[in-house]
Amino acid sequence: MAQTNILSPLPGTYYRRPAPDQPAYKDVGDQVAVGEVVGLIEVMKSFIEVKSELGGKIVAFLIENEDPVMAGQPIVAIES
Repeated sequence: MAQTNILSPLPGTYYRRPAPDQPAYKDVGDQVAVGEVVGLIEVMKSFIEVKSELGGKIVAFLIENEDPVMAGQPIVAIES
């Protein structure tokens, strides 16, 4: 099986959940489908959904919740 990374589309702050009192979009070991949301990037109080471009199983989150990210930085590893 091949491992691929989901990359941050822009710089900002990465969030794994839609709100602090909500569960994470996905956890390690979860299946993800094409177009499914795996997190949010906040830029200047705007929230942009990070969607998977392929289907498979999440094997790792490469950054922590609320970490700053740069455009093109790997954030989620998927095994397809």
